[in-house]
Amino acid sequence: MAESFEEIVKGERIMRRPPDARHEAVCERLHLHVGKSVGQGNTTRLLAPRSVVQIGAGTLVRPDLALITIATGKLWLAAEIVNTQDHRIDTVMKKQIYEEINLTRLWMIDPRYDNVEVYQASQYGLMLKGILASRELLREELLPQFEITISELFGLPGTQPNT
Repeated sequence: MAESFEEIVKGERIMRRPPDARHEAVCERLHLHVGKSVGQGNTTRLLAPRSVVQIGAGTLVRPDLALITIATGKLWLAAEIVNTQDHRIDTVMKKQIYEEINLTRLWMIDPRYDNVEVYQASQYGLMLKGILASRELLREELLPQFEITISELFGLPGTQPNT
């Protein structure tokens, strides 16, 4: 079972509850599929789940999935699997931080509704590109080999692993 962990958002220390079993299963499937598309010797590195990522002075976050550019160490894609017990931290506080740094991509993965909100950086901040559910595909143009159905990501009955 996962353990509690700490994040620091704008100088405020926040103790996060341990993710539940479903959260961890979604995280594992996501890492498996993204890991296959990142490969070796690429310009992008996939960090371990909930690795500490320093966003700026006084802000250390631990996204469920983080992709950084190898040359600069800059975070360009974060995936947050919404914790059903303290969802405001993911859906409001951290989303605002990601918007402020003009994060290239953000996936808000919500096990409460079995959907994924896909955000992309724009000149006006994060722009919602879509809300995906069921048999729709989560894809990323900057990871051309990556795709997974939302049903498979959430481990819903009747889904076949896309390996």
